[in-house]
Amino acid sequence: MTSATVAPQHKSHRPSPPVRNAAARERRTAWARRAPLLPALIFLIVVTQLPFVATLVISFMDWNSLRPNDTGFAGFGNYVQVLTDPVLRQSIFTTILLTATVVFVSLALGLGLALLLDKKFIGRGIVRTMLIAPFLVVPVAAALIWKHALLNPSYGLVNGALTWIWSLFGSDNAPQPEILTQSPLLAVEASLIWQWTPFMMLILLAGLQSRPSDAVEAAEMDGASPWQVFRYLTLPHLRQYLELGGLLGTIYIVQNFDAVFTLTSGGLGTANLPYSVYQTFYIANEYGLASATGVITVIGSLIVATFALRTVFTLFKKEESR
Repeated sequence: MTSATVAPQHKSHRPSPPVRNAAARERRTAWARRAPLLPALIFLIVVTQLPFVATLVISFMDWNSLRPNDTGFAGFGNYVQVLTDPVLRQSIFTTILLTATVVFVSLALGLGLALLLDKKFIGRGIVRTMLIAPFLVVPVAAALIWKHALLNPSYGLVNGALTWIWSLFGSDNAPQPEILTQSPLLAVEASLIWQWTPFMMLILLAGLQSRPSDAVEAAEMDGASPWQVFRYLTLPHLRQYLELGGLLGTIYIVQNFDAVFTLTSGGLGTANLPYSVYQTFYIANEYGLASATGVITVIGSLIVATFALRTVFTLFKKEESR
């Protein structure tokens, strides 16, 4: 009896021609969608990433334009100098203090204004437009308004209002404070708070309008006071919007240069990191040290931006789950 050995048949795992053609068509379709974005992506890389790479390289160099023949590699010496130099350390502290004050006060005022604008009243659209207007002013123009129209000791609105108020009480010796010289950091903070409060107000107003009205109505019907509604319903709902406004405001205010340069020119302890970069680069001509200061500023902004993006993604997921 003979036994026939049947050789095993190996099946080919290569896709059939229709499958390969479908995959090729899908790749071509994907590239057709992405191709129009390539010029914008290349432009973005050339404009933002290449200058940052050049700045990163220069930050490791000992480079002063007044001594071009002494240029060399400095290693981490510039970064050590940024963190140990008293003037630059003071600029870091000023940046943190300025940013924290402006963000917290702007959020508090923006929340109050958002709560008022969430109510229906006659002329709400006009009031909303007027409150948004400061955010639309060019930053340099806003700083000039505060420097000349409001805080000037001779003809500014603040001292003029003080003179008028004291005249109502029959006194001609009204105080004439020079806020720009007596409290320069406060003047910078006031101008930035005036400009950024509308931004916070818009974010929080959007959060208020997305609040579930049925929960609020149910709480009011159960006898909850306005404070209880705000504390247990409104504030928890606005938590992520408060975080988003604070993080976005921090990113922009950390990099603020216009208000410091226009109002005080960095004097009297108001120089923040962006102004220190300008001063080190254009006045001291220390390109390596200025680049290291700029890199530290960018790293701080990236850390804050990371938290901001996480908050944005959390908000998107929350909206999609509804």
